[in-house]
Amino acid sequence: MHLTAIYPGTFDPITHGHADIVRRASQLFGRIVVAVAESPQKEPSFSLEERVSLARAALSDLGNVEVLGFGNLLASFAREQGAAVILRGLRAISDFEHEFQLAAMNRQLAPEVETMFLTPAEEYSFVSSSLVREIARLGGDVSNFVSPAAVRALTERYADS
Repeated sequence: MHLTAIYPGTFDPITHGHADIVRRASQLFGRIVVAVAESPQKEPSFSLEERVSLARAALSDLGNVEVLGFGNLLASFAREQGAAVILRGLRAISDFEHEFQLAAMNRQLAPEVETMFLTPAEEYSFVSSSLVREIARLGGDVSNFVSPAAVRALTERYADS
C-alpha cells in the first residue's frame, strides 16, 4: 500500500522528538506530510514560514516526507492531501485525554481518515517545543533537542532576552 499520513502540529520549533516520529513513520507509509499549523491562537514564536523552513531543514534527508503549512481545518487539509492517516505523538499519558478528544472529533469530521498514535524514543519523551523555547530564552543549550538550524534560529530569536 502507498498510504499518505499527515503529521500535524505547530512545530514551534520542530524537535528531535517530532523528527523521531516522522523518521519512524516514514518507514511505515509511502508519503508523510508534516503539516505545520498556522495556529495564531497559540501565538507561536516563529512565523509559519520560519516553522516550515525549520521543519524542512530537520527532515531534508527523508525522500518521502513533505513539509507544508496550513491554516484551515485539519480534516479538510488531510482530505486535500489524500491522507488516509493522521499521525499524533504521545509523550506521556497526560497527552492522551486531549489527543483522544481530537481523534474522536477528526473521526466525525473525516470518517475516512484514521488516527494513529506514535510515541517518541525514550530519550525524547520529555522534550517539548515550549520547554526548548524556555531553555533557549534563558540562554541554555538546546542542541540536544533540536536541529542545528533550529538552534541558530532560537539563538537569534532570544539573543536580546
